[in-house]
Amino acid sequence: MKAILRLLLVLIVLGGAGAGYAVWRGLEVYREEGPLGKPALVVVEPGEGPRTIAALLVAEKVISNRFVFLAALRLTEDGSRLKAGEYRFEPGISMEQAIAKLVAGETVVRRLTVPEGMTSAAVLELIEQTPTLTGDVQEAGEGELLPETYHFSLGDKRPEVIRRMRQAMRATVRELWSGRAGNLPISTPEEAVILASIVEKETGVASERPRVASVFLNRLRKGMRLQSDPTVIYALTEGKSELRRRLTRTDLATDSPYNTYKVGGLPPGPIANPGRAAIEAVLNPMQTNDLYFVADGSGGHAFAETLDEHNRNVRRWRRLQKDRGG
Repeated sequence: MKAILRLLLVLIVLGGAGAGYAVWRGLEVYREEGPLGKPALVVVEPGEGPRTIAALLVAEKVISNRFVFLAALRLTEDGSRLKAGEYRFEPGISMEQAIAKLVAGETVVRRLTVPEGMTSAAVLELIEQTPTLTGDVQEAGEGELLPETYHFSLGDKRPEVIRRMRQAMRATVRELWSGRAGNLPISTPEEAVILASIVEKETGVASERPRVASVFLNRLRKGMRLQSDPTVIYALTEGKSELRRRLTRTDLATDSPYNTYKVGGLPPGPIANPGRAAIEAVLNPMQTNDLYFVADGSGGHAFAETLDEHNRNVRRWRRLQKDRGG
């Protein structure tokens, strides 16, 4: 701005009032409200220079005069500092503000939300179907990707987003493992993620996670099989699709290391990507003597310490299902 004012004074002295008026008018165009009538998304491609950008902004009605735009860039020496990316320009934005946005690289921040309990196959499909990302999707193991909301810009690479998800999971597990409760029947962070993935799939009620975790931890301490339905579903689908039907007795007899009705202890790997809360629930569970739980009809579960109590809860749930025509 100071450079423009200095030039204005020089031109008034050397060229007279006519030249001075031209510069003064250019300064008004530079600072006044622009012609944009509604918000606009404009993409500046890598390698595009000031002239191309000026023409683009005129075409999108962000600015009204490309000559003033180019002159301002020369005088401020900002021409080489314009950054590529996707920009959102608000109605009435001035040329001065538009240049400042391009120089600062204030690009549009996009969001990709990964829900808790998604399998890695589903997460990778979500990333693949996000059209504003580029590059090929890389493989990711089950339980490696932290469910979270990730920010990215137009053109960011899919492998980089996956790397950030993997890094976030490692950092979260490392942090929570260091603050774990004592005397847990799991010995490694990897086992914590496996059990957290089961807890994540067993309940959609956030407040229940620590209690569901306590049930499975109590069963592990007693050498009881976990008997978790979601592990059977994973054994049947390998995490590549949804089952979309109820489990049958035949399903419960499926021969798979993931079927916790058939095998003792934990399955060999996670059955989904657990969120932070599920991991924390496993590492700092509610202190209970519960060994069983079953749906209670309200979206949550009824918990029990004994098999007799559990069987009563099951009968209650089945009556409720019958009354509802389920």
